[in-house]
Amino acid sequence: METQVKMTTQEVANKWQSMCQQGQNLECINELYADTIVSKEMPGVPYGEVMSGKENVYNKSKEWLDSVEEFHSGEISEPIVAGNHFTSKMTFDVTFKDRGRQQMEEVAVFEVKDGKIVNEQFFYDMEGMENM
Repeated sequence: METQVKMTTQEVANKWQSMCQQGQNLECINELYADTIVSKEMPGVPYGEVMSGKENVYNKSKEWLDSVEEFHSGEISEPIVAGNHFTSKMTFDVTFKDRGRQQMEEVAVFEVKDGKIVNEQFFYDMEGMENM
């Protein structure tokens, strides 16, 4: 019987960054996220501050991606790892189907256990988000 080697936090972080830079956000959730993932947004976000479960987080991400008419640019910083956590800064210039063009900047913090992302939390300025 072959045992699967679990990825380290650094390996998960590197793969997460690579997949997101290639626009494989949904594939990233399927591959790197635990079934019990908890995703936290800023307080007051209309579509829900806390989501639990891989399917719900996948659907939230798909809904966000589907709301985008055009990605003009985006950048995901090199992940910084500390123990079983990593963080990255993300910036996007996107045009949404229903609210026009916006520049977005956020910091994401992830927790990794047993080679899978179990928690993610996003920090950003809520200004301009009230139309979400």
